[in-house]
Amino acid sequence: MVSPSRRIKRFDLRNKLNPQFVGPFEILERVGPVACRLALPPSLVQVHNVFHMSILRKYIPDSSHVISPTTIQLQEDLSYDKALMRILAREEEFDVYENSDSWFFTLQFLKRRSRIMEILAAKGIIFVLTVRGLGAAFCRTKNKCICLLNVEEDEVIESLFYKKDDESLVTLSLHASDNSNSWKCRTIPIESIRKNQLRARYQLFETESGDTIEFDVVNNKALIYSARNHLYDLFDMKDYSFKYSINEGNITEIKISPGILLLKHQRNNWAGYVPLEMLSVEDGTLLKSFKTQSYRNKQVSFMELFGEKLLVKQENENLQIVDVRTSELIEVVDTEFFNPSALIFLYRKNLFMCFQGTKLEVWSFHGELFTSFEDNTLQHGIVNSNNIYITDDQEIIISYCKVGEESYNEEEEFADTPGSINMSSIFTGKCVAKISPLDPTLQIADRNADKTNRSTVRSTPQRALKNITAIYYDEERNEIYTGNTEGFIHVWSN
Repeated sequence: MVSPSRRIKRFDLRNKLNPQFVGPFEILERVGPVACRLALPPSLVQVHNVFHMSILRKYIPDSSHVISPTTIQLQEDLSYDKALMRILAREEEFDVYENSDSWFFTLQFLKRRSRIMEILAAKGIIFVLTVRGLGAAFCRTKNKCICLLNVEEDEVIESLFYKKDDESLVTLSLHASDNSNSWKCRTIPIESIRKNQLRARYQLFETESGDTIEFDVVNNKALIYSARNHLYDLFDMKDYSFKYSINEGNITEIKISPGILLLKHQRNNWAGYVPLEMLSVEDGTLLKSFKTQSYRNKQVSFMELFGEKLLVKQENENLQIVDVRTSELIEVVDTEFFNPSALIFLYRKNLFMCFQGTKLEVWSFHGELFTSFEDNTLQHGIVNSNNIYITDDQEIIISYCKVGEESYNEEEEFADTPGSINMSSIFTGKCVAKISPLDPTLQIADRNADKTNRSTVRSTPQRALKNITAIYYDEERNEIYTGNTEGFIHVWSN
């Protein structure tokens, strides 16, 4: 018997009911290597009954769990909405380019101001990456820059990856002096960065000469593609060990889902189908080969594997949701489902989120609209994993939104008017908290106390809410970090 709840709890930290299924429920069967099918009661008939192993907890029967109905009391003020996470002040401001005159870089473009592309945080350190490839680390306790992450004078950092297993930071870089233009992947302990000992980093995947590398956070894997060798190599990020290779053949794309790799092969236009293969992420074992229908002369808008569900959408056609185990097909009428520019699999909740322009929705795998969001018109029409943040329990989305009813201009990536940072419930679509330029109580934290550990704040809260390009929520510290087009980082805290 198991209970599909991320944590066995009936109330969260704010004494609000958590909408999680406590169970217990009987396991009917194992579904592949990473999921189970549960026997749900008739009251949960609308709930998909396949759950990822990561959200199941073993249930041990105990007579103390039986509660008499006469002892149950209803508290009227409880709801399914989380309590308001009010942000009262902007604590700090960091400038990535504050000491750029003294930098040793041979690449002059690294010294030019550019937008913040990515923010990560771990163990009291904020890591930022600009779109030009400049990386920096800031200490949250001392509120100052520890160091730049570019160790070599011609190093351009492409991406950052935080590895929780050993509390290290992985960087992916290119070097101007390298004529082969091949990337270098390196790792360094967080504590070494804290001490500004960047020479402690060492190179990973030295024998690889790949063209692209994809870090998969859910499965803790790295997928490296080499066009020269026509191979995909998969590595375990836990110990950086090589797992297996996949011959490119006629593979056009590889999708990574929890526990599964989906291999998409070249479409057979004459026969009207796309050959697909599902492999186990852990050992590359072939789990299933199948085909999906494809209309001739119609572009495939997207094809994604989310758990056991394959989503296929072609232009001007209905969305198809195919159960790859049973081949059951559910269609969503084209006029009801907008063609998204981005999709996110909410694997803990067995839902998926769709983005199109400034709009977002959450859908179930039954083909039903699950959540429409209120007061959540995105400021940017271009969505990526860096300018939104979804909490680890996948209950809250934090996004940069418009204030009021300004019209959206697709050609204008960044608006000059300030936006608001909205925290919205993924279940109800309601905004549960907001950092708004219209809020008269929004202020800069008092700078008089503990002056030695405070940063210099130059911009007003309203200016800090302009042109935000990256958002990160530190769930341990309950702080939001934002980066903007000018290379500034702002810390929002209560």
